[in-house]
Amino acid sequence: MAISSTINKLSLNIANMDSHYYESHDLTVAQHPSETDFRFMIRLIAFMANASERLSFTKGIASDDEPDLWQKSLTDEIELWIDLGQPDEKRIRKACGRAKQVIIYTYHEKKATVWWQQQKEKCQRFKNLKVIHINAEGVEAMLKRSMQLQCNIQDGEIYLSDDNFNFTVTMDRL
Repeated sequence: MAISSTINKLSLNIANMDSHYYESHDLTVAQHPSETDFRFMIRLIAFMANASERLSFTKGIASDDEPDLWQKSLTDEIELWIDLGQPDEKRIRKACGRAKQVIIYTYHEKKATVWWQQQKEKCQRFKNLKVIHINAEGVEAMLKRSMQLQCNIQDGEIYLSDDNFNFTVTMDRL
């Protein structure tokens, strides 16, 4: 018998002073059985950093043809493709060919550093690509099946809190 995904319900208030986006989101997000709690929280942080009315979660890990998050136009064109981790060059090329803008968020510093040294020159040819490292150690402690999170973004830093925890998440552009 296959292990099913964990369904997480999330009430998220975002106040992004950098982009002047202030909104509440009630989300239901599936966590794939192979997805760690830390990666799941990184996916939520990527959502918070790029939140908009049309940004949505996809099948992610469960599909090779879709990113972790994307934003599509009203005509179904991919405006923003967001991947997590260390994708290979073929996947990066595919994403950059299909989307107007691509963001790759890395999150394990040692793995990300090695991957970036191997991919840096290859990635420089893609003008619609950004690679950003998320520093969010310990943030997986916030994960619950039902969460209420407050997210404040100012000067490129994310201040994330719930009833029990407060975290400052920083992002470094590679």
